[in-house]
Amino acid sequence: MNDLLRQKCQPLEGGSAMSAADIALHLRDAPGWSFTNGSIEKTFNFKNYFETIAFVNALAWICNTQDHHPDLAVSYGRCVVRFNTHSVGGISINDFICAAQANELVALV
Repeated sequence: MNDLLRQKCQPLEGGSAMSAADIALHLRDAPGWSFTNGSIEKTFNFKNYFETIAFVNALAWICNTQDHHPDLAVSYGRCVVRFNTHSVGGISINDFICAAQANELVALV
């Protein structure tokens, strides 16, 4: 995942989605992430609502700088984060770049 932390998301219009084998390979280096319903997904748990919203705001800022935005399901003490790349119709390296940054964000706290 450290390699992914140094990468920036790139425009992928006209590109291809990752194969199932490539997704499985990248998931091995993405602790806590799984492939579910066409997205990579992870549930982040927090002590309270304030910590959850702080995570959501920090992740929103990071993802906006990458121009790659997740779907979020937010509740009191958790946030489910889902990434996929609409422009390729599936999973791309951009999803794993942002997943690595989300993991790093939580590791810093």
